[in-house]
Amino acid sequence: MDWTPTISELSGPRYQRIVEAMEADIAAGRLVRGQQLPTQRALAKALGIDLTTVTRAYTEARRRGIMEARVGQGSFVSETSARRAVDLPHPVAIDLSMNVPPHPLEAQLDERIIAGMEAIRAQSGLTAHLNYQPPGGSAHEREVAARWIRARVPHAHADRLVIFPGTQTILFNLLAHLARPGDVVLTEALTFPGIKAAAARLGVRLVGVAMDDGGILPDALAKACRAHRPKAVYLIPTLHNPTTATLSAERRNAIAKIISDADTILIEDDAYGLLDRSASPIANLIPERTYLATTLSKCIAPALRVAYLVTPDNAAQRRDMRAGLQATVQMPAPLMVALVTHWIENGIADRIITAIRNEAVGRQQLAQRALKGIQFLAKPAAHHLWLRLPEGRPDVAAHLLRNGLAVVAGDAFTVDGTPPHAARVSLGAARNRSELTEALRILVGALHRPADTRQIV
Repeated sequence: MDWTPTISELSGPRYQRIVEAMEADIAAGRLVRGQQLPTQRALAKALGIDLTTVTRAYTEARRRGIMEARVGQGSFVSETSARRAVDLPHPVAIDLSMNVPPHPLEAQLDERIIAGMEAIRAQSGLTAHLNYQPPGGSAHEREVAARWIRARVPHAHADRLVIFPGTQTILFNLLAHLARPGDVVLTEALTFPGIKAAAARLGVRLVGVAMDDGGILPDALAKACRAHRPKAVYLIPTLHNPTTATLSAERRNAIAKIISDADTILIEDDAYGLLDRSASPIANLIPERTYLATTLSKCIAPALRVAYLVTPDNAAQRRDMRAGLQATVQMPAPLMVALVTHWIENGIADRIITAIRNEAVGRQQLAQRALKGIQFLAKPAAHHLWLRLPEGRPDVAAHLLRNGLAVVAGDAFTVDGTPPHAARVSLGAARNRSELTEALRILVGALHRPADTRQIV
């Protein structure tokens, strides 16, 4: 608690100078995440100012998300650029249902958004990005993105890339392009709810294929291809949602051969691929049969609404995808695409992703300690884990909700058949590690609760 800011060289009201000094010292590494700050009285005495000024400064620091107060412990440098608490539906107090990336202080998102927008304004003016733009992105934006993606996908070139406002739009347009009502698309037995929603809206029939802890089973996929002659196969091969399974190289090779032999198309959802770059996309094995979707929603922030689709080398297919994009949402948001393009060009995107990946690893380690002895599937860089709930306890999810904790039960991901007695717990959704620790405490308490304990209604 030996931090004493230097505020004499700053301008403006004293309380603002304290906050600005705190932000500067965090950026410079003089203050680190989780470090305890002086009490308000101690800081007021050290600076020779009145207590109300320091109180106002600490209030403003908490509002900006750079400081957090812990009841009975004091004030600490925030572990994340904590999102504001939103109005959660009763009785949710901690929401671990949405699979979003955490925002550690090291990502410096607030500062980088401001600096990025200023760079765009200086270069071309912000209003230049407030008009209609080419559907699928400009040639420059696609070239920058393609060059970045080529580190993992060598065949990614600007003329094969279309920029979309998020993966959900990609999935809807791909299903509309590849299938007709009643046609079959194969998926893992547990899959992303977004593909389920898009298929239901378009009348496309999803058929789930058996999985184990390593992901989709190649033999089961081959059998399903023979039985259903699918228009496409939709897979999340890296850090699968919800199970976190990552396909081995052996399975990726087998699946690529099965898809080629079946003369069908792969829709590869690479939402989490940038968090685990050791896994080579299946698209690298069958580029002529794969639509690869890469998004920033899970590795930077979902509200950026920027995703990239690498198409097979077929000009007609690319034209159809751009036409579908234009017909449904016209274009991705130009300002957001400009910001992301700036970040990619200057190496900032990779630095943000590294910080977020490191925070994901830290949260998984925290969960490993808190859930010791409890069955779950996880991977080091994943934002979520797949929790196996006790047999004979169908009330666990409801009990968690009554205690203010929201997770997502297995039925949300089930394509067909009986839902597994499991739940996805999204570690990245916690506003900071303190909130995550409390959420895991509630979770462990519910799992250890005697089976015969019931709420009387």
